[in-house]
Amino acid sequence: MVVKEFEKRILCIGAGYVGGPTMAMIAAKCPQYEVTIVDINTARIDAWQTDDLPIYEPGLLEVVKQVRDKNLFFSTEIDKNIKKADIIFVSVNTPTKTYGEGAGKASDLQFLEKTARNIISAAESDKIIVEKSTLPVRTAHAMERILNTNDKNLHFDILSNPEFLAEGSAIADLENPDRVLIGSRETESGIKARNEVVGIYANWIPREKIITSNLWSAELSKLVANAFLAQRISSINSISALCEKTEANITEISNAIGTDSRIGSKFLNASVGFGGSCFKKDILNLVYICESYGLNEVAKYWESVVEINDYQEKRFVKNMITLMFNTISEKKIALFGFAFKANTGDTRESPAIYVARHLVNEHAKLTITDPKAIGNAKEDLKPYLKEDISSIQFTENPYEAAKDAHAIAILTEWDEYRDLDYKKIFGSMEKPAFIFDGRDILDHEKLFKIGFNVSAIGKPLMKHF
Repeated sequence: MVVKEFEKRILCIGAGYVGGPTMAMIAAKCPQYEVTIVDINTARIDAWQTDDLPIYEPGLLEVVKQVRDKNLFFSTEIDKNIKKADIIFVSVNTPTKTYGEGAGKASDLQFLEKTARNIISAAESDKIIVEKSTLPVRTAHAMERILNTNDKNLHFDILSNPEFLAEGSAIADLENPDRVLIGSRETESGIKARNEVVGIYANWIPREKIITSNLWSAELSKLVANAFLAQRISSINSISALCEKTEANITEISNAIGTDSRIGSKFLNASVGFGGSCFKKDILNLVYICESYGLNEVAKYWESVVEINDYQEKRFVKNMITLMFNTISEKKIALFGFAFKANTGDTRESPAIYVARHLVNEHAKLTITDPKAIGNAKEDLKPYLKEDISSIQFTENPYEAAKDAHAIAILTEWDEYRDLDYKKIFGSMEKPAFIFDGRDILDHEKLFKIGFNVSAIGKPLMKHF
């Protein structure tokens, strides 16, 4: 048997939402490289080697199947793969701290530091280390100090290559990105290492889309990009509350201001709130960094973006309770969607988590439906399932979820929810029947004519009583 010789050996530590798709695309576009993904989670690594991948992303399975066991490999043997890698992408979890200094705002970097120490322990040659996780500015400096104070006389160049993927379109974003950003130290070895990583992406991405910068600009760019996007959502959501009081229409306003080339149409869809693993975490991280430099006014400005998002979630639930005659106790409510957005099974920071928990606290009976996120929903609501197993039910069938319900809340903009037979659904529900459209995706006039009482974000209330 002839063992294929690869030009480079690329390793990714972390087999999650960022590392998995990114490495699959690199393997598909660079057959001359050996790409290996490692993780301490055996179940996750096993799943990557089946057709039931641990994450759902349209088109991902097809890419993985194209290169799996050819030049894309999965393993739990971390030390062995560190030893033979030329370039190591670090894509470990960096959640918000829940303890100590900076709790609730700062990033918890313990997994990053453990990874750095693991690299030192296993490495036998110089390496290029690429930060792929979202990190606070100046984190690379800490990694440098850890990695380059080794007693093996090894040198590590630390680069920042932040991801700008949108879940649900990650494969398209990887194949044809707006830009790829790679930051390094402006030293001879730093620039040489940066050019190595530029060379990877240049296999399929036009060179003019590959932006290079210093290390700190690359790290901060990721936080700022997410903060700006979240700011737009919070801004339009704040106006949705005013629309409901004045009977203006938030969709019409979004369309009107979106035609202004200075503003643009993206991220102007009002909803029950933003979610996902990045926006809230990154904004609070930015807040903490500003506070640590004494920039309290700047910190308060960005913190208000998160507060508006929290307000939108609370406002949505309060509106449900008020319209349903000020009590939802023992009433069945169907939640259509639990993922934080369509085309993903990811529920991290999903508004549906807050909505579900608050409704259960009001003694409502919930049935949750989602085509891809049921497993994560059960995990998110585990404490409530233990306390009262009858308070929350799960089904992938929206018709079953709506049967005998007093209300439906649309919490994820899945396309399939637009095309359901709502006349059939109305007939199976308790009356008066309510629809709370938290994503503004349904035909509200049609629903009202069927008999529903319709409450949509930023739209005039439509009720029969």
